[in-house]
Amino acid sequence: MTTLSRVVVARPRTVLAVVVGLMLLCGLLGLGVTDKVSAAGFIDPSSEAARVDELVRDHLGPQNPDVVVRYTAPEGRTLDDIGPRVEEALARIEPSLLERPIDTYWNSGLGRKQLMRSTDGRHALAIVFLAGDADQRVSAYPEIEPLLHVPGVVTALSGYSALATEMNTQSQHDLIRAEAISLPLVLIILVVVFGGLIAASFPVAVGGLAVLGAMGAIRLLAEVTEVSTFAVNIASLLGLGMAIDYGLFLVTRYREEVSGGRDPIEAITRTYATAGRTVAFSALLLICAFAGTFVFPQAVLRSLGFGAIAAVALAAALSLTVLPALLVLFGARIGTARATDRTERFWGLVVDRVLRRPGLVIVVVGAVLLILAAPITGLRLNDVDHRALPAGNSMRTTVEELTVQFPAAGSGVTAVLHGTSGPPRPAAVDATNSALRDIDGVRQVVQVGRAEDFVVFHAFLHGTDRSDAAIDAVHDIRATTPPEGTELWIGGDTAATLDSVRSIVSAMPWMILVMVTATLLLLFVAFRSIVLPLKAVLLAFLSLAATFGILTWIFCDGNLAGVLDVSTGSIPAGMLVLIMAVVFGLSTDYEVFLLSRMVEAHDAGADTSTAVRVGTVKTARVITAAATLLVIVTGAFTLSPLTPMRFLGLGMIIALVIDATLVRMLLVPAAVHLMGPANWWTPRRPRSGASTVDRTVTTAGTPP
Repeated sequence: MTTLSRVVVARPRTVLAVVVGLMLLCGLLGLGVTDKVSAAGFIDPSSEAARVDELVRDHLGPQNPDVVVRYTAPEGRTLDDIGPRVEEALARIEPSLLERPIDTYWNSGLGRKQLMRSTDGRHALAIVFLAGDADQRVSAYPEIEPLLHVPGVVTALSGYSALATEMNTQSQHDLIRAEAISLPLVLIILVVVFGGLIAASFPVAVGGLAVLGAMGAIRLLAEVTEVSTFAVNIASLLGLGMAIDYGLFLVTRYREEVSGGRDPIEAITRTYATAGRTVAFSALLLICAFAGTFVFPQAVLRSLGFGAIAAVALAAALSLTVLPALLVLFGARIGTARATDRTERFWGLVVDRVLRRPGLVIVVVGAVLLILAAPITGLRLNDVDHRALPAGNSMRTTVEELTVQFPAAGSGVTAVLHGTSGPPRPAAVDATNSALRDIDGVRQVVQVGRAEDFVVFHAFLHGTDRSDAAIDAVHDIRATTPPEGTELWIGGDTAATLDSVRSIVSAMPWMILVMVTATLLLLFVAFRSIVLPLKAVLLAFLSLAATFGILTWIFCDGNLAGVLDVSTGSIPAGMLVLIMAVVFGLSTDYEVFLLSRMVEAHDAGADTSTAVRVGTVKTARVITAAATLLVIVTGAFTLSPLTPMRFLGLGMIIALVIDATLVRMLLVPAAVHLMGPANWWTPRRPRSGASTVDRTVTTAGTPP
């Protein structure tokens, strides 16, 4: 930090020119990021369902349609009347975009024709399989979508690529709107906090540069590995949010140093040595938290880690280069810190009451958090599907109607009967067909083909894919005992979702192990204490439990669902992983800012009670302001009509409010006070009065 501060102070214009120029180049590179990121990556590639789908696709072609088109005959007309117009429109689609010719009601054989027409005779289907991998198929959909519409014929669309495009488009729109709404609000709050526009604009400028840099980083990562489109959202969210948080801590510390009598250059050097170390350490903690996502087999979850780590690393790096350079050039214009006596007096009263009855505070706050966490026992996990779209969305409505009107519209279940020593015998094939038909929830079973040593069945279900009825049917099918000498493998969308959720749940302990181990080691290095890191991790998980309890109460149990306008029934497993990583990282992040001041005061000679009071009073205002700003940045996602985006926004708001108030300002001071001398014990703790934290990591606050 000393070396970096010397470089920035000596050549601020050069630092600004080099770093800003590099971020602008990254931004230009990132303009093409949406063309490089993947729309796939939601399933476990090693799962049974993934292997089945790959096997069937290689030998028999794709079974899950990219686009399902429903054509409705106008009043007074029949399906035969509109047939020539539909086929004429479909013939204009470039054949190279198709895996095979489009299958329609009008070109199907007699048996297939009945499946392609609704029972009332007014609706008919066209099923489109696009060529290429998942990304190529999704990319081709916008090109063929206009050609699927027939003038004068009501047309409704669904299918894998259609749904993926709808949600990706909405997600990108939501990201732009969230940033457009949150940035002005954040700037207004920073103006209030700092008392001036110049000081307030510094963190926002750094946040904008961090987002540009993150887009370029994701673009480069996409060249060497699969990166999901959701990495763009998380990178924008955290790049902006953490840069503003770090900027708040650094500018606050700089102004306090100036208020303490140091000239601007000395103040910047001191800011590097204290708050600068904290920012670097905070970023390292968050990076370790998100590194836990690398244990998952799903590309979309690893991509969340890529995007988050790139954003956090850039936010910290820019905060430690661009922001100090701006302070060197314009620091004299932002003035000194405004009086904080009133704020410190308020938090002093709060912490004094906590210290008078720490046991009561722990019992009451702990009981509240446990009550909030209680609904977590009803947590149900699923994957993102058509229910992510808002109720009333035309594509969501189409998916739900097609399952009722057309048994061939849903992907259902793909069952592969594999012979262990050659092709399955006819008796085994017949027995499997009968067993599948007898399962509750199965509407119809069709043998779709055979190749080498296996036979493929397709079971059409009564329920929509991934619904509770479909999940029960898949469980029952997998519980079926296959005939002797055969194995029964199950695929399809519902099976893929079950396998994906199962792999996430089984890998989650490894993610937690990575996060906890890294956090404990880093906090031990920071605080030279055994007890404080353990307490920090335990309280972080208590905060997480309360957050997920509330989310379960809303999204699984359906409470407030009407008010919030969200779909209920289950929680996307990937979003649960994302919020766990973010909340755990931010919890330990805020813990560092709070505990480091306590440790600093104790090492300077204060007893435990005084150290707790000083640490809480000196950091409460900054932590509260940082949490408020991050609530605004993430809370803008609650305006999205997509349920997963609202889940993300609500989850972040709930977690930040709980952590920055009940946990950080009440539970932590009470727990540290009660543990007394045990807080500071370590086998090799130095006895001198020098501040260990000041040599390692010091929070933003007033000069010691």
